[in-house]
Amino acid sequence: MTQVAVVTGGGGGIGKAAAIALSKAGWTVVVAGRTQSTLDETVEQLPNKGLAVACDVSDETQVDQLFNTTVSEFGSVDFLFNNAGIAAPAVPIDELSVESWHNLININLTGAFLCARAAFRQMRKQGRGRIVNNGSVSATTPRLFSAPYTSSKHAITGLTKSLALDGRRYGICCGQIDLGNISSSMGDAMAQGVLQADGSTLEEPVIGVEPVCDALVYMAQLPPDVNVLNINVMANGMPFVGRG
Repeated sequence: MTQVAVVTGGGGGIGKAAAIALSKAGWTVVVAGRTQSTLDETVEQLPNKGLAVACDVSDETQVDQLFNTTVSEFGSVDFLFNNAGIAAPAVPIDELSVESWHNLININLTGAFLCARAAFRQMRKQGRGRIVNNGSVSATTPRLFSAPYTSSKHAITGLTKSLALDGRRYGICCGQIDLGNISSSMGDAMAQGVLQADGSTLEEPVIGVEPVCDALVYMAQLPPDVNVLNINVMANGMPFVGRG
């Protein structure tokens, strides 16, 4: 039976790498994101069958269409990597615009909810499925001036735990992968110097996406009666454990 995965934020960075890794592992992959051209580039690099669907994850209608298209084309949704996310300006909270707050929450949290909701609906019909949410080390420990991002990632942890509990009776598993200083549009900035809790700026180590992909494929291919609720993949030398 063909296993079908949906990867949001699949036009570049971690999402693109994850889509390629899942495809190499034998999955049929549907990649979603806001820019059709970058999604098409991802699909061109998939060794297995794939599909690119332009979708703004903060838009309920577009999200529902993404999952309807996936089921129409391939018959099921067996795995969702809820990966799409953005950052906000690193400024004190009283200097952050409400618009910036809403934009981040709409994508990082509401978008994750909408995609999980649509996937859950289909997986419940199937009696099986797995969702992995992309959290962050910020899901437990903030950086300076990161209130919107940290708030969204703390909320993702709550979403993950709720889905893991609610999904049990329907054969649905949900876990979370928390990443720290992974090479991507956001992660690469850490290597150039990032603000520390004491106000200093330090360069931090960054690792490639390969360990993330290995962990994600492992989670995706677990037996249906096994769940990894949370896994952390990070650059070993980053100051996360000693923040504060």
